[in-house]
Amino acid sequence: MSTTTTLFRRFPGFYLWLAFGLAFVITGCSSRKRAQQFLHKQLAPIEDTEQFTGLLMVDVATGDTLIARNPQRNFTPASTLKVFALYAGLKTLPPRIPALKYQYRGDTLHLLGTGDPSALHPVLADSTALKFIQGSRVVVLHQGNLQDPRWGDGWAWDDFDRYYMPEKSTLPIHGNVLRLERAPGGVVIRPVEFTDSLSLQSQRYRRSLAGNQFFYGPSLPDTVEIPMLLSPGLIHDLWASAAGKPLRKGTDPPAGRWEVLPGMPSDSLYRHMMAVSDNFIAEQLMLLVSSTLGDSLSFQSARDHIQETYLRGIPGPARWVDGSGLSRYNLASPESLVALLMKLYREVPEERLFSLMARGGEDGTLKKGYSGPEGPYLFGKTGSLGNNHNLCGYLRTRSGKTLVFSFMNNHYSKPTALVKQRMQRILAWIHENY
Repeated sequence: MSTTTTLFRRFPGFYLWLAFGLAFVITGCSSRKRAQQFLHKQLAPIEDTEQFTGLLMVDVATGDTLIARNPQRNFTPASTLKVFALYAGLKTLPPRIPALKYQYRGDTLHLLGTGDPSALHPVLADSTALKFIQGSRVVVLHQGNLQDPRWGDGWAWDDFDRYYMPEKSTLPIHGNVLRLERAPGGVVIRPVEFTDSLSLQSQRYRRSLAGNQFFYGPSLPDTVEIPMLLSPGLIHDLWASAAGKPLRKGTDPPAGRWEVLPGMPSDSLYRHMMAVSDNFIAEQLMLLVSSTLGDSLSFQSARDHIQETYLRGIPGPARWVDGSGLSRYNLASPESLVALLMKLYREVPEERLFSLMARGGEDGTLKKGYSGPEGPYLFGKTGSLGNNHNLCGYLRTRSGKTLVFSFMNNHYSKPTALVKQRMQRILAWIHENY
């Protein structure tokens, strides 16, 4: 009788587990090899086009790389860069957004903006700051702490009238936009202060370049948001009108320690930013981060703090010039996005993290895809600019694996819909077969 036969009789359970383990390894290797062959076959034809494509896909549990196509090459990331803004907020902001900074001097309430974008926002509609203001008899607004220009570096000036490009400010209100809605009785205008500034006619732009004259032609959608041209006077007047009381204009903020007024839940802000790819919230979020470092608001100070404090040792964006990804100056690689997504996965509980992302088949920019009978299988962030479309996030497979990936497509001339269709076909196959 052989030694192996004797051992099997003495330890039958061991050999059954060994056989099961070998079968699992072989099956896993086979699945991985098939997936790699599929991905290479799908991506190979793209190399013969004018398109520039990168794809990095990694198993979060094992760290194994499923595919790495141009992983270290820099791309225009567009709104996938919002993943860095999300990380900045998660690492620095408290559970409730800092709505305002304030000091009392006798019976006078002095207010300093933190950049909180939620006050009377068309969707978020937070009223925390407004109620706080209404509770004091004498209120002074101080607006001189924003160090950034109204727009970010590299933004397209001729998009000034589009919903996705509101100006940055220290004390946002109404989302810094005029919202128009067609109704049976006419057009509903919010804020109402601009009722006399609206013309129901078609023009090349929806707002005059140098003023707050708005145009709403019959060909426009039933609901339109148009950025306001901001000034300290306009911001002051809108807050005073909303509060229903006169407010004083501050000049020199008082010295001393500022208290912080907690606002809406931070996760609600992150969730809205990620789901619908809200540029305004992303920009203001970086200003909120800088408000935790000092009284001045600056994207650069927030970015530098995050990079120096939390991102040392991992690949970062080659150029990170704004919070939203709206700038053409931004540069990031698939490797940098995957590294940050891996870091997020390790530091934030999965249930919470996935709830903050756009979710396949459910909401936002992923509403029309990436969902099956069991529900969403992709949780992530899209990013689109002219001739560029990217997607990064987390992909769950039917076999129970979780993959982190960054899929970047730049400089194509074909319709973006075709690029999206190919991406969804590839990612859906991985979901089903890996």
